[in-house]
Amino acid sequence: MGAQNGKDLLIKVDLTGDGQFQTMAGLRATRISFNAETVDVTTLESAGGWRELLGGAGVRSAAISGTGVFKDDATDERARQIFFDGETPAFQVVIPGFGTVQGPFQVTGIEYAGSHDGEATYELSLASAGALGFVAMVA
Repeated sequence: MGAQNGKDLLIKVDLTGDGQFQTMAGLRATRISFNAETVDVTTLESAGGWRELLGGAGVRSAAISGTGVFKDDATDERARQIFFDGETPAFQVVIPGFGTVQGPFQVTGIEYAGSHDGEATYELSLASAGALGFVAMVA
């Protein structure tokens, strides 16, 4: 995969639960990370004393974060509502040159900042809240 444009990594949210996703407005920077816990099954009999892991047994998770400026009332309001109501709606993350990850996420943090001579900004953090699906980009 060659170089990709960072602005093409998009976080989208299902605003109404109807399966129609809208890009979170005003985001300037986004990132996603995938994690998998391991289950160590090493014993005294493990070959050469090497650690052994139990395949497919750990908890998998994903974390998304983004920073930006206020721009679109509907998605900004929806992000706040998701946080305060503790909802876990469907989100999509479009990863350029890779594919789309979709599934339920919980908004785990919203931070607001601003200075007297600049725009108001926010930072959004999300954690996976269920099984995620992945659809690879078609070349």
